[in-house]
Amino acid sequence: MSALEGLYQELILDHSKGREGFGLAAEEGANATSHQRNPICGDEITLRVRVDGDVIRDVTWEGAGCSISQASASMLTTLVEDATDEGGMTREDAAELIGRFREALRSRGTIPLDEETFGDASALSGVSKFTARVKCAMLAWVALEDALARA
Repeated sequence: MSALEGLYQELILDHSKGREGFGLAAEEGANATSHQRNPICGDEITLRVRVDGDVIRDVTWEGAGCSISQASASMLTTLVEDATDEGGMTREDAAELIGRFREALRSRGTIPLDEETFGDASALSGVSKFTARVKCAMLAWVALEDALARA
């Protein structure tokens, strides 16, 4: 294993244990909730989003499953939080981010996730080589996409 792969593996484990945004916000403060489940492995994510007009203000989640699904949800939450610190992530920004994430994960390793854009989530690039794990990594991102469609 290369040093970079080891670092990425460590990032995934850190996020799966440290779970940013874990713990659902009060339902009355959220605009939409989405529950997603991966029937293949049993991973589950419930994600709540609070939107103010076109800007995402808050994302919280709860879930159980493998370290990849838990880390991915944590990494997604961190991206939204970082954007909030800079004025917020719009629905359009989120849709583009989700689309690029999906494209990279379906590429079987040919399209890496850009670290500048995806931050720690770029560590999930290697997941694209393992088709059984792509759904694990996508679970929270699909939940955000669904919640934004409902909000």
